[in-house]
This record gives sequence, C-alpha cells and structure tokens, in this order.
Amino acid sequence: MQTNLSPEYQQRADGRAAEAILRKCVHCGFCTATCPTYQLLGDELDGPRGRIYLMKQVLEGAEPTRKTQLHLDRCLTCRNCESTCPSGVDYGHLIDIGRKIVDEKVPRPAGETAVRWLLKEGLTSPAFGPAMKLGQLVRELLPASLKNKVPAKQDAGRWPTQTHARRVLMLAGCVQPAMMPNINTATARVLDAAGIQTVVAPEAGCCGAVKFHLNDQDGGKAQMRANIDAWWPHIERGVEAIVMNASGCGVTVKEYGHILADDPAYADKAARISALTRDLSELLPALVPVLRPKLAQQPDAQKLIAFHPPCTLQHGQQLKGGVEQHLAALGFTVQVARNEAHLCCGSAGTYSVLNPTLSYQLRDRKLGHLGELQPAVIASANIGCITHLQSGTATPVRHWVELLDDALA
Repeated sequence: MQTNLSPEYQQRADGRAAEAILRKCVHCGFCTATCPTYQLLGDELDGPRGRIYLMKQVLEGAEPTRKTQLHLDRCLTCRNCESTCPSGVDYGHLIDIGRKIVDEKVPRPAGETAVRWLLKEGLTSPAFGPAMKLGQLVRELLPASLKNKVPAKQDAGRWPTQTHARRVLMLAGCVQPAMMPNINTATARVLDAAGIQTVVAPEAGCCGAVKFHLNDQDGGKAQMRANIDAWWPHIERGVEAIVMNASGCGVTVKEYGHILADDPAYADKAARISALTRDLSELLPALVPVLRPKLAQQPDAQKLIAFHPPCTLQHGQQLKGGVEQHLAALGFTVQVARNEAHLCCGSAGTYSVLNPTLSYQLRDRKLGHLGELQPAVIASANIGCITHLQSGTATPVRHWVELLDDALA
C-alpha cells in the first residue's frame, strides 16, 4: 500500500514503523473473512482493511475524529487477521500505533476516560486481591454485569515443596492469583511431577498488557522493565525458561524485545526475556512421556473436553493444535469447535467491559459452537477467556493444566 507520511509522522519512530507495516498491505481483504467485528457488524471500517485505511489517512495528515477512534476501539486485537494475511501485515503492532496517535488528537468523554483509568490502575493494583475477595463474599448479591466478572472463590491447593535441579520462572499475573489461584498451583504441581521446580519472583507484577493496550504505553513499559529487573537475577542463576500459563501474558512478554527495542538500558535484556518465554503448552512435548506413567487415574475417554484456543495462543503466538495433540497423547478426549474455532470469544482483556454488547454476542456465539460438542468441560489457556465463557454457561470452564493436575493427583 503506497503511503505518504505527513511531515509530523516522518519525524517519529512510530510513524516510520507504521509506514513499513502499511506498505505490506495489498488491499486483498482476506482479513475481513476472519475478523469477528466485521462478522457481527458487516461494516468495512470495523474490519482490519478498513481500520488500516483509517490509520493510513491519519498518518498522511487527515484529522481523526471520534468516529475514527470508535472504529479502532472496536478492534479486539485478536490478530486473527495476521493468521489470514498472505502478505504478513503486522496488524497487532499497527493498531497499537494507530490508537496512540488517534488518542493524542481526539479527547475521550470524561466517563469513558474514568472507566479506562480505573481498569488500567485497578486491575494492576495490590488492592485488586482484597477487592476480589470482598466481591466473592457478596457475589450472589451483585448485579449480573458485575457477577460475570467475579468468579466463585477457588481453593488454590498446595504449592509443591520439592526442589529440583531444573527450574523455570513463572509469572503469577496481576488478576489470576486472586480470581483463579488454582491455575498457578496446578502448573507448579504438574511441573513438579515432571521434575521441574517452579519459581515465582515476588517483585514481578502485571506483564504490562493491560496498560499498554489501554494506551498507557509508558505505564505498560514501566511494568515490563520492573519485571525484567525482578527476573534477571534468576536468569543469571540459570532458569531454563519463563513459563506463561496465561496466553495473554505470554504473547506480551514474548514481545518485550520488540516493545523495548529502542530502550538502550533494556533492549538486550528484553530480547533475552522474550527468547526465554514459553507458553506452558510448549513444554508438553517433553512432559508427556514423563507424566504418562504418573497418571493416578486414566482420563475418562467418555468425558469430552471442548478446547477453546485463545486468540493470544493461536494467532498472537501462532501456537495451534499443541494442547489438543498432547492431552490426547495422555488419554484425554479433546476437540475444538467444529465451526469458527479460530474466532475470538469476546473477552479480549478489558474489551468485555468497554464493549459489552459485541463481547457478549461473541461469547454466546462461541458457546453455541462449543455446546454442539456436548462437552463435560470446556478448557482454555487464558484466564480472560475462562472467566468470560464461564459467565455464559453452566458447563465448567477450566484451564487445561487443571485437568492434567486432577489426573495426576
């Protein structure tokens, strides 16, 4: 796509980066076929190609409007379009740049600004845990919109106490310890059964995704640098990987090297962090032969697991089919939805709060396809997807590592 940057953006690194991405786009429109918001709304400007045109116009000097901002806001950043694009357009990074430059020129209404501030500061705050505990105490009294965001209290179970020569770091996450603590302890127990010790650096907090994608990019980068500082002593002592059991965090940490590439103090360390980061499912090929003889009970082949692969796993990290393949090798019966398994469930970080109508339409559409399998349980790999899907179904929705942990217990 031929692009002529305005003088304002010729002088900016993000403007030049956006131009390089735009030049790969050939207008083919394949992306519209797999864009969730285009599927729902049928509006060219609510698909990747239309949003690319909007961002191109702004970069070439057109004045953005509130309408421009709304079309960009409606993007889930699911990156399905990246999986579809034959030209390798790096849409995920482009939309981050586009939102930033539009927000610089288009002020948001006060109420919207307040909600976005509460999300980016509240979800990453130490006060989130106590607030979640309070919410769980009064959960049955909460209105449905809030109840959907407050899962029932979960027993975390025990953290393994054995030490092993093999060690990995794990990011506990900002909301997961309070909302679904068993995911982290189940991860540690499964790795312990395979002879791997899980280490958590207490100083490491939010991966930075919440603030970064709410256009507080400086705040997000500060959290990334803090995590690097917290992890670095462990890396120097020889941990073999940084394991992520939330694919939304994983895709962000894998991009630390890109995001901090221009930071002279952190660029090299960030690249090292990204190179060491693994989604938990990437460990499965080596874990399966070790864990198979340790299963306390063979998985019930009659109990079907419907697996929903998060967008951050299958599109952001381009990891497809691994969970299903390796759980099947351990005796589980796993299927993905027969229709639209590639589409977003509508969770998308804070999207379900900021765009609830579209979010819940996508949730119900996803649950309809998963329900056709008549599963005993729905599994996923990201806490956002798990809580969002659970809000719309009585079928249990769990992280796949919890199911493996149960079979090992």
